[in-house]
Amino acid sequence: MDFLKRRGCPVKTDGSSRGKVRAVSILFMGLAHLLYFRQYLKGLLFAAAEIVMLVLSPFFVRKLRDLITLGSPQPELPVKLRDNSVFMLIDGVMVCAVLAVFFALYVLSVKSALASYETFCVLKKHPGKQAGRRISGNSFPVFGLAPTVLLVLFFVVVPLVFSACAAFTNYASPNHIPPNNTVDWVGFENFSDLFGGEAAWTSALGRVALWTLIWGLSATLTCYFGGLFLAVLLQESRLRIAPVFRGIFILPYAVPSVVSVLVWKNLLNGSFGIVNRTLMELGWISAPIPWLSDTLLAKFMCIFVNLWAGFPYFMLLTLGTMTAISPDVYEAARIDGANRAQVFRKITLPLVMYQTTPLMIMSFTHNINNFGAIFFLTGGMPKVSDSTITAAGGTDILVTWIYQLTVNLLKYNYAAVVAVLLFLVIAPFAILNFRRTKSYREGEL
Repeated sequence: MDFLKRRGCPVKTDGSSRGKVRAVSILFMGLAHLLYFRQYLKGLLFAAAEIVMLVLSPFFVRKLRDLITLGSPQPELPVKLRDNSVFMLIDGVMVCAVLAVFFALYVLSVKSALASYETFCVLKKHPGKQAGRRISGNSFPVFGLAPTVLLVLFFVVVPLVFSACAAFTNYASPNHIPPNNTVDWVGFENFSDLFGGEAAWTSALGRVALWTLIWGLSATLTCYFGGLFLAVLLQESRLRIAPVFRGIFILPYAVPSVVSVLVWKNLLNGSFGIVNRTLMELGWISAPIPWLSDTLLAKFMCIFVNLWAGFPYFMLLTLGTMTAISPDVYEAARIDGANRAQVFRKITLPLVMYQTTPLMIMSFTHNINNFGAIFFLTGGMPKVSDSTITAAGGTDILVTWIYQLTVNLLKYNYAAVVAVLLFLVIAPFAILNFRRTKSYREGEL
């Protein structure tokens, strides 16, 4: 303490200088580390970050202004020299991400200065020698996770924010496709068009959204209980060749799903498909069945083909879960006089569902977003009354409709609105599935 007085220390060790340290650290990053705590390396790094941001501030201001205006029409210039609103939007979102990182770093510098002051008050000496220990100790997770956080921010969050921003613009053909034309902010106009503003679009959105939920539930439940049924059958049959059947049932899962779906598409072709030709040769039908050209029948076939390709996953999952159940539990149930149905209903099914419910929820979110199962089998067909205007076919789900809107109609604004709705549907289930994991609840694997 006497040493600090002789050296004229600018902060006191009784905690009364906390406000002073906070004010100086807010005034300029790293300044408190340099002036008060002799943490020169840390202070210089923080100060360098702010100096870089100050040097680049004119660039950031220009990009933020472009984000607000999204450029202006310049018909007198060649197309390549005109303002590209999409590039301006992307650059603006990335600049916002950089500013968010800088703000987080600024907050971290202030907290670091206050933590150094607390150490200073406890040790009654400058904590400069403790900086290396803090970096290798409490601060190590921050440095270790920083690269991953930055990658997620710029390769996951930024594209998501860009897609969400496109929902509030008029980015669509034919009048607002850069670089020939500019894009403008339109607020919630796109949402109002899809939610009651235009009858055709509202009808298409309701029809596709309803079928998406029905598809997600049906595809998940059929695969789950189909796999569960076969797993119980193989477990209880006690056949010596059960492993052979298990291998046969795994084949649909082992073959790439795109190949399987394309094969089924050819088998179910209404004109020359093997299924119709075989049934007609057998005399069971007199005319080809429109497996994929009738809306209701095509939806049923989507669920059926997905069942064929997806049940092996749940069969393997259920078999693995059932092997973990102690044989003593089954033996006790048989001694009590329970039959096979009662054992399955009271023991096997509850234990299996307890272990596999999070995976079933995850499968539901996957099926909601299962592009290949629909697109490669039906392509969204058959067409319905509003397909010419909205490009939404009878079997399109939200994700395939987004593809149709962007590729066929160039309606990027409406596609962005649908993407936002899809995110709002999937995100709660993904969060619920994550919160059910043991690693989240208990901090363990």
